[in-house]
Amino acid sequence: MKNRLLTTFSLSLFSAILGGVIALQFGPASAPPFPAESPAPVVLTHGSPALTQPKAVVTPSAFSESASLLPDFRTAAGQALDAVVHVRTSKTVTPSYGWYDWSGMFQRPAPRMMPSGSGSGVILSEEGFIVTNHHVIEGADRIEIGLNDNRNFTARLVGSDPTTDIAVLQIEASDLKALEWGDSDAVQVGDWVLAVGNPFDLTSTVTAGIVSAKARDIQLLQPDFDRSLFPVESFIQTDAAVNPGNSGGALVSDRGDLIGINTAIASRTGSYAGYAFAIPASLAKKVAGDLIEFGAVQRAFLGINIQPVTEELAQRLSLPAVSGVLVAGVTEESGALAAGMQPGDVILSVAGTPTPTLPELLERVSRFRPGQSATVEVWREQSVQVLQVELGSRDGGLPLNSLPDDPEIDGARPPSP
Repeated sequence: MKNRLLTTFSLSLFSAILGGVIALQFGPASAPPFPAESPAPVVLTHGSPALTQPKAVVTPSAFSESASLLPDFRTAAGQALDAVVHVRTSKTVTPSYGWYDWSGMFQRPAPRMMPSGSGSGVILSEEGFIVTNHHVIEGADRIEIGLNDNRNFTARLVGSDPTTDIAVLQIEASDLKALEWGDSDAVQVGDWVLAVGNPFDLTSTVTAGIVSAKARDIQLLQPDFDRSLFPVESFIQTDAAVNPGNSGGALVSDRGDLIGINTAIASRTGSYAGYAFAIPASLAKKVAGDLIEFGAVQRAFLGINIQPVTEELAQRLSLPAVSGVLVAGVTEESGALAAGMQPGDVILSVAGTPTPTLPELLERVSRFRPGQSATVEVWREQSVQVLQVELGSRDGGLPLNSLPDDPEIDGARPPSP
């Protein structure tokens, strides 16, 4: 009996071991020895057949870290909103129709003010000076300013410059919030910026984007051949949404500094299509300062004729790069001639700032007034030479321009010549 039980137990143990071996040899190869819990799949649809991917696990610490890397525009927007104003213009219109009264005399309706346009502006000081675009107020007989706190004022036109598209207004008001000028030279492609203005009469609108390019010349402004005045275009290009009504408004850094005055958009329809352009603060600040102090822009001139540097020209002159502006001619009795500048020189920098393109050279020289001096680096005979140039006025002299006082009409003055 005992031997029979031992034999039965041995056969049972052998069968169990043999069954386990068979299960390991012929069972499913991908089946784990123990079931493992896996996250449920996430179904993603984006105009294509559904895909299944493992569910992403986001921990609170990872979310906080990624959120801290995003830009925070609240402070910059708060500073700019109270400093950006709504500019509304009106023109005097005399109706062309009329009628005969009972005496047979022809009567014409009296002239009246009619809205002619709107834009934006930026408060520069507590004295009520406001910078905007020339094209916003051009031809206006009356200019009204609306503040972010819903107050309204009639503005006086201090001065205007069509070649840079800058104008300065002034209102008599208290408790004004002004924006500080920023350093547009320090702005880099890829920097975050805000555009603040009144597009389509939607007051106090803020949009965000990045700087797409610098020193853009888009052939927007027209030259004044009668007075030998030529446009200065060296725009900051941005992809922040800008539309009609934003003109004259603020382009602001993520720190709240005023780095540009929004001026134009690239569009086939008249509305925003991806790119906008702003006058750099470095130029707008100088022009606005001249208009406030003198009533006219103080333009400095090197006294040269210039043209862009091409690849062929760079090779012929052995330039290290296709960069700079060629001096094609030097005018008599100019600061450039007195400093020894010659036709064939290539201007590389002005006042220590590189001027690789014609727009950048024009913008840099436009920061100076007649009578001021600037160091100019030129490429001559395969070497760099430094010249000290005393800048003159348009006629070669050094006096500052002045603007005679004109009678004010409904708070506005005609643009300066």
